[in-house]
Amino acid sequence: MMLDKVKKMMADVEVFKTTSKDEIEAFRIKYLGSKGLLKELFNEFKTVDASMKKDLGQALNKLRNAASTKVQELNESLENTQETKSFYGDLTRPSEPIELGARHPISIVRNRIIEVFSKIGFTVSEGPEIEDDWHNFTALNLPEYHPARDMQDTFFIEKDPDVLLRTHTSSVQVRYMENNEPPIRTISPGRVFRNEDISARAHCIFHQVEGLYIDTDVSFADLKQTLLYFTKEMFGKSKIRLRPSYFPFTEPSAEVDIYWGLETEVDYKITKGTGWLEIMGCGMVDPNVLKNANIDPEKYTGYAFGMGIERIAMLLYQIPDIRMFYENDVRFLEQFKSII
Repeated sequence: MMLDKVKKMMADVEVFKTTSKDEIEAFRIKYLGSKGLLKELFNEFKTVDASMKKDLGQALNKLRNAASTKVQELNESLENTQETKSFYGDLTRPSEPIELGARHPISIVRNRIIEVFSKIGFTVSEGPEIEDDWHNFTALNLPEYHPARDMQDTFFIEKDPDVLLRTHTSSVQVRYMENNEPPIRTISPGRVFRNEDISARAHCIFHQVEGLYIDTDVSFADLKQTLLYFTKEMFGKSKIRLRPSYFPFTEPSAEVDIYWGLETEVDYKITKGTGWLEIMGCGMVDPNVLKNANIDPEKYTGYAFGMGIERIAMLLYQIPDIRMFYENDVRFLEQFKSII
């Protein structure tokens, strides 16, 4: 029966759903188009029996209204969805790029130094920044009234004069020797503190890397070859010299210079026209230091060296002022984004 056909179409209209503009238009044409189903039904309506026209006419009008309402509702829903997308943007699009930071130049140089020495078997050892008198001074051949203590102005903890901020990472080496038996091959990077006036060349906080090698039959020649290897790897320089010096915990002691060259005006400036640059101190470990760490100086010998990380970084990147490392100026730090 025609009435049953209309009721079935009504059910189909009521359950129809879509978010596609093309499918909505196809639905409209199917039911409300000039050649659509409703057009056909109204043409067929003219031939039905008069007794059925009332019910069938009401059903046809109801179907037409339902189809028109459905098309309107679906179009409005689609428009609202498009407006929401345009308000928030395309949610499938990648987000704004996140600004990546960069390693601090001190961290870059520290990691490079560690990498260079790790290739020849040096491990990394670390220790506390708040140190006691024994590990920072006495065990390193610097007893309480030794005149060499005047070389370092120290930050002492007021409540306890035997507790202080370490003035060098040699204190880490003492702790390492106390807890490890030779052979020992370690480097100790870290932050140190000295009560100095802050200027373009000095700071009260800075960073050091100190190295220690202890074994049987270790000689000064071994030390020189290690330092030559380091300067080649770090600076690409193959010419060094060792000048006699004094450090309480090494004997003999030396200052290490590398030949930087005089190829540019900057070279003349930073080397003061000599071509040579001092980069670190070194020497053979004093037998008293070995004794203090319970290592037999009759059986073992060793060498030690130490350098300032800031000084190395200033040479590598031609940084004129040490204070720039601590000012957190983004313009300065962004220059190191391309450096791993």
